[in-house]
Amino acid sequence: MYLSTILGVLCLITATRGLLWPKPQSYISSETFYRLDPDNFQITLSEQASKCETLTAAVQRYRQLMFASDCSLLEANKERSPPRGSLNNYPKYAGELSELTIGTGPDCPKYPTSNMSEIYTIRVMYGDRQDAFLFGEEIWGVLRGLETFSQLIHRIDGNFVINSSFIVDYPRFKFRGLMVDTARHFIPINYLLEMLDAMAYNKMNVLHWHIVDDQSFPYVSERFPSMSERGAFTPNLIYSPGDVRKVLEYGRLRGIRVLAEFDSPGHTLAWGKGIDNLLTPCYDKYFGSPTGTYGPIDPSKNETYDFLRNFFEEIVEVFPDDFIHLGGDEVDFSCWQSNPVINAFMKQIGIPGEYNLLEGFYMQKLVDIVSSLQKRYIVWQEVFDNGVHLRKDAVVHVWKHYSGFDYLLETAKITGSGYPTIISAPWYLNYISYGSDWKKYYAVELLAFNGTQAQMDLVLGGSACMWGEYVDATNFISRTWARASAVAERLWSADSVTNPLDAERRIDNHRCRMISRGIRAEPIVGPGYCDCDYAV
Repeated sequence: MYLSTILGVLCLITATRGLLWPKPQSYISSETFYRLDPDNFQITLSEQASKCETLTAAVQRYRQLMFASDCSLLEANKERSPPRGSLNNYPKYAGELSELTIGTGPDCPKYPTSNMSEIYTIRVMYGDRQDAFLFGEEIWGVLRGLETFSQLIHRIDGNFVINSSFIVDYPRFKFRGLMVDTARHFIPINYLLEMLDAMAYNKMNVLHWHIVDDQSFPYVSERFPSMSERGAFTPNLIYSPGDVRKVLEYGRLRGIRVLAEFDSPGHTLAWGKGIDNLLTPCYDKYFGSPTGTYGPIDPSKNETYDFLRNFFEEIVEVFPDDFIHLGGDEVDFSCWQSNPVINAFMKQIGIPGEYNLLEGFYMQKLVDIVSSLQKRYIVWQEVFDNGVHLRKDAVVHVWKHYSGFDYLLETAKITGSGYPTIISAPWYLNYISYGSDWKKYYAVELLAFNGTQAQMDLVLGGSACMWGEYVDATNFISRTWARASAVAERLWSADSVTNPLDAERRIDNHRCRMISRGIRAEPIVGPGYCDCDYAV
């Protein structure tokens, strides 16, 4: 249970087990309960599904999660914590559920894609069918359905139980992301894997990995090893090729895309430590001599674009996702302004003094390189605002949020120009405040702008952001969860699912569920407890 202040009145609310997060599109259940015996319960894959290694791994993983509500994942050798709830509130058991059968389509793709299908159906002892069945149109829907089925199971008086249920579910938005920043502070691999677990528990499907920035370059490039050797915080704080493969594989098995971001031409000071003559030398405006400091990537040299082609050829090989995030935000023009070579170049190409057009010149070269490598790309909104000619299948990422709902005006402008978009502006989780700030994230409606249906269809979804200036391994998980759960439901569930009072009970229940699974999620609704608090 937890205490919550509602309209100034201190109320006692009892948290209930078996509540679903995010809320399914269609969910019918009855008060008929069935026992599950962990020793006898079977998960059976159809002949076609049993050939898919992603699904066999998922079944093994979820068998453990389904019966872990006694904190056994956290403390296998400690006495079980006393369960909450009582059978006095429920009718007698109708029997025992001994098997879940899983079916899916004929294909078993290795990696999730931007167009994957995540629709699934669950039937548990419903109607005249006395069995349990999960079907996903693709294997990714089966993964989402296994998560939902695991949430339906809960403990009452020491018994694992499940309701008679019928669920048809699918996401409202196809892009449901979480951006993590591993450049401002290094985040160890095991914490990235824990983040991927938490994302799977919330049906998020894109890990946006902002892997490098001004402060450090921890990515180990096999073509340009000097970039991490000189650009990482220390030689040990790096992501080796093996580390990257581990993150990609862990995400793949959970139906989570890993979207790599290599932001340029700004945010690249750490790049320049490993690649000579890549960055722009800054000049003293009074004496006209170099200051010894550097600014954005130098867009005036052919060698710059030779390097970029070579580097992104490697990135395309390493990261299998449909997209690369190319950044393009927050370019500080002052260094370009101070440099006489840059200004002479701008005069030569007919854009003297137009530094936003110089950024556009650079980004045009970069997007053309990436397009030639048969990769789609995402850019921050400044690239669109500066008039770069983008492919119509390019995606523009909206992040600026000065006041009110100005990001919706930007979204209307981008979609009105025919470009798909994703939105992060209202979901910067690195900003914190006292109290239940998840409610402001939960209140966001991405389609609340004036536009046609065609424009609405171009909103692919959104991404919560956890920037790393004040985040490292000590608070990386706890600051993100369960606040990111509010974003997850907003991106998955129907647009009619907006009631914060209903959500409060379920998100608190889900936070306790995540703790029982080993996710160090911080309190989200006020005073209270979870059964596994003592074991984290």
